[in-house]
Amino acid sequence: MIIYGAGATGRDLAHSLLHGNEYHPAAFIDDYAPKSGQILAGVRVYNSCDFAQLQKLYQPVKLLLAINNINKGERLRLLDKVSHWPIEVQSVPSVEDIAAGRADANKIKDLDVSDLLGRAPVDPDLELLKKNIVGKVVLVTGAGGSIGSELCRQIVLQKPHMLILFELNEFNLYQVEQELQNTKLKQGLDTIIVAMLGSVQRKSELAKIMSSFKVQTVYHAAAYKHVPLVESNVVGGIRNNVFGTLASAEAAISAGVEHFTLISTDKAVRPTNIMGATKRMAELVLQSLSTQDHNTKFTIVRFGNVLGSSGSVVPLFKKQIRVGGPVTVTHKDITRYFMLIPEAAQLVIQAGALGGSGQVYVLDMGEPIKILDLAKRMIHLSGLREKDDSMNGDIEIHYTGLRQGEKLYEELLIGGVVEGTSHKKIMTAKEYSLAWEEMKVLLDELILYCDEGMVEEILTLLKKTPTVYMPNK
Repeated sequence: MIIYGAGATGRDLAHSLLHGNEYHPAAFIDDYAPKSGQILAGVRVYNSCDFAQLQKLYQPVKLLLAINNINKGERLRLLDKVSHWPIEVQSVPSVEDIAAGRADANKIKDLDVSDLLGRAPVDPDLELLKKNIVGKVVLVTGAGGSIGSELCRQIVLQKPHMLILFELNEFNLYQVEQELQNTKLKQGLDTIIVAMLGSVQRKSELAKIMSSFKVQTVYHAAAYKHVPLVESNVVGGIRNNVFGTLASAEAAISAGVEHFTLISTDKAVRPTNIMGATKRMAELVLQSLSTQDHNTKFTIVRFGNVLGSSGSVVPLFKKQIRVGGPVTVTHKDITRYFMLIPEAAQLVIQAGALGGSGQVYVLDMGEPIKILDLAKRMIHLSGLREKDDSMNGDIEIHYTGLRQGEKLYEELLIGGVVEGTSHKKIMTAKEYSLAWEEMKVLLDELILYCDEGMVEEILTLLKKTPTVYMPNK
């Protein structure tokens, strides 16, 4: 094993490994010239240009990154360099995680998804984070999902009076509730945490919960998001994503909720699949309701994919690499916008506090990433090579073809009009919406078709709506 970084973190790691039985530190690599040739903890320090020599001499099985005092750009350049070395790359936890007690300094782990993304998260605006949460009663729908659970983690740290977890899946609800109770205990928080099983499609149930607990802020994360599954379950997708949003929003109005934020997706922009069309319909529902006379402010936050979520390509690629491949990519040119789950959740909370009922906020996702590049990076950092046309290498990359309703490129804006806000990572989008009277006619027709299971009529109606739904079948 080679340790990259001969600073305090690297020395502590070497000392720990020397007293263990699993791995033995053969050498340090450090590009700080004065350290070259030094002996630390009985291990010699080399320069990175000596790697080929070290590989022949020691035949190391892992390269451990033990460098925490560099910025995101420097770390990305380091990863680009070592990804070309024929060795598996792992790391030790960050200084922040060690200081916060979330990790042990000597705990070796796989590279974080943030390392694969190469994206530098922006520090949150603390005032915006607190605005709709501190001392308030907050409810999160879909609290057991990837985004919903992260929203709950961020919310509880802002010290609401009460946090209500609303979730259909019993096991997911149990998991997130237990985690938050542990966080509450460790952080010494006074927040009351309430776990409630239920469906967002039941308006009366939601209205009773919101009114009984005097809910002030709602984050609506409950949705079916898996494109192929929703594509083959049209009625279920519409009932949950469209009418579940309508029921939640109307329950919020009747209970006098102050702020209601919908978590949307870039797939709602000129959708080519049912999931995207249902999310755009959900946006239109809130835009229309915002024109009515009531005291609930509706906010829509739209962003792309999140790395590390249950549907993310990262855990799938990891699993495929672990079993020897193949790694499956739908198309060599497919690109996606990516963001880390904690950053997305923080920006959702901040966007919901900016103001402007019926407003669509779009998160700055940075530059889109080619999925093929992400797959290759993960293969290289596992110490393996992708197979070439002659099948030389370790892991084959197999192209499966675009799935039904899948785009090569995702977009974040329907129109070209976008404006900045007080937050440099949050923009406002000026987009078409319907008056509530027009929206209600569409919804009445849509629910009738759902009740009768008339899928073809549903698809025809969706094409006529302002969703701009255009399947690529």
